[in-house]
Amino acid sequence: MAQSPTTIVDELGIALTNLADAATGNFTPTLRLGVTGLSRAGKTIFITALIHNLLTGGRLPGFAPLAEGRFIGARLAEYPEATIPRFAYEQHLEALTGRTPTWPDSTRRISQLRIVLKYQSTAWFSGLRGPSTLNLDIVDYPGEWLLDLPLLTMSFADWSRDALERAQRPGSGKEAGPFLEVLASIDTKKEANDPDAEKLAAAFTDYLRRSREHGALSTLPPGRFLLPGDLEGSPALTFAPLPPPTQPVRNASLYAMLEHRYEAYKDQVVRPFFKDHFARLDRQIVLVDTLRALNAGPAAVADLETALTSVLSCFRQGDTNPLLRPFVRKIDRILFAATKADHVHHTSHDRLESILNRLVADASKRARFVGAETRSIALAAIRATREGTISEAGETLPTIIGTPMAGEALDGTKYDGKTEIALFPGDLPERPDSLFEDGAPVSLNFLRFVPPQKLDRNAAGDPILPHIRFDRALDFLIGDWLK
Repeated sequence: MAQSPTTIVDELGIALTNLADAATGNFTPTLRLGVTGLSRAGKTIFITALIHNLLTGGRLPGFAPLAEGRFIGARLAEYPEATIPRFAYEQHLEALTGRTPTWPDSTRRISQLRIVLKYQSTAWFSGLRGPSTLNLDIVDYPGEWLLDLPLLTMSFADWSRDALERAQRPGSGKEAGPFLEVLASIDTKKEANDPDAEKLAAAFTDYLRRSREHGALSTLPPGRFLLPGDLEGSPALTFAPLPPPTQPVRNASLYAMLEHRYEAYKDQVVRPFFKDHFARLDRQIVLVDTLRALNAGPAAVADLETALTSVLSCFRQGDTNPLLRPFVRKIDRILFAATKADHVHHTSHDRLESILNRLVADASKRARFVGAETRSIALAAIRATREGTISEAGETLPTIIGTPMAGEALDGTKYDGKTEIALFPGDLPERPDSLFEDGAPVSLNFLRFVPPQKLDRNAAGDPILPHIRFDRALDFLIGDWLK
């Protein structure tokens, strides 16, 4: 039977934690922003750019408080939860702006950071009380953990059925074949034993890893199997999906052992993450690596839609009464962002946004129904390319110009990480529904580029990070709180 993501005890704990959040803010309003995205969507880059632009007042003409001259400045502050790792902003910025710029490492654990914003309010009485302040708390966590949230409403039998159905789909043999062979060799009715459990879990983890490498997303839970951290080797990560039993399950059977470990994983790993962090958010940005899925074909696009719909169904969405905010927090704005917009020409950005709208249509409709505002945008938090044109067979083609990362290859050419090229990235389809139809995948020349190697500086000497529509994203997420 499906379970509720939270119990009554959970809800009481969430309310008390929200009250504690209000108390630790020293009577300063606090906005908790969740930065979410599936694997390789660019969460670390987005957060680093967000913090840097707020601290230095970057080129953000679409960010109303700054454009109107009301944004006074920002400073980093001590985060009130001493047990949560701090987002390594300084290290990530150094990687992006050092002598040899590189992309920072991907998110591998939860981290948070508080930045205090000072601004001049537009309220009529603002001249009497002086500048206002806002605590902006940014919450970052691995995309793989995000995919665990739907497990809270799934029993072991439900999850096993879905996982095995995906593993047995046509075209999944290369990734799932070895795991299915191991599964077929083990009698799940036999007495519980750790060697068999470990053998199944290892084979299932290898299957998940191969699936991720080939672009699958909805097949990835449990996420901690890929990023175990301190849980590596623990019983909580030693289970796998099993076929439905053909007779009553004995308490001492292998099936009962793995079912118990699955429930322990939900109770001891997923549920605390949900109620301690995810259920306390006010705003959410969902970063989506849409181009990567498009390049992999219709199956990957459909898989991405499934993953996004499942995950977003777990969000606590809706408009919150300001008087109840100290006790109840809901996500009242969700921004869906197709990242890496600098990998296609600006003439394709509208099509990229339309494709993203199609992918999140069901989730967006559900959010609006309960009172949350949603928006979709194509952006690049840090732009790694510029635009140009090339002539080919008498035709002028729009191109992007950048330096492919070392090891990237296209049409038999392998790049060294130093050579700049002009690339026609291909055309995105005009009709988003065509992406879900059988046939050839979208023909995109998709390469990873190095970060910008030469950055402009502001009057204070701070590097200016080039972007695409990052200012509009920032305005939607926090601009209304700075009025």
